Amino acid sequence: MSLPTVIVLASGRGERFIASGGTTHKLQALLAGKTVLQHTLDAVQASGLPWHLEDAGHPGMGDSIAAAVRATSGATGWLILPADLPLIQSETLLAIAAALTLHEVVVPVCGGHRGHPVGFQACCAVELMHLQGSSGAASVVKAHGATEWPVDDIGCITDIDTVDDLQRAEQLLRGA
Repeated sequence: MSLPTVIVLASGRGERFIASGGTTHKLQALLAGKTVLQHTLDAVQASGLPWHLEDAGHPGMGDSIAAAVRATSGATGWLILPADLPLIQSETLLAIAAALTLHEVVVPVCGGHRGHPVGFQACCAVELMHLQGSSGAASVVKAHGATEWPVDDIGCITDIDTVDDLQRAEQLLRGA
């Protein structure tokens, strides 16, 4: 089985985090002794899936996705994962990768909420490579009718946008 590539999106400016009282970029903020970004990368590496970190400055999420898909154009598919999901489980990445063998676009759902990573088969490559702006890949998800995939992973919906989000993630890590 050929494996999709995880694209870790780390190009955002993190302005909401700073505005909420953060003293550093949200991806460099410490969570249980490691940066938010390192937590995310640890889960990606633990999955064993190929991966690509997209951290060049881009004007919007769509531009970041397009650049990363172009950089990994030989991939059989992609899992688009924002870097600010430090509690994501490697098992969720593997579940979405497996679901891509059956569906063109797969979105994990936890507790009734859509999360990340969103998986795309290679048939979506051209559309992904032409994305621009801040709406990410929403147009591709809509065009292909995403399959919702239930997962038991609060990490797929626990992103870090504010200092309060970081504190909530710390509590979840401690099991509080």
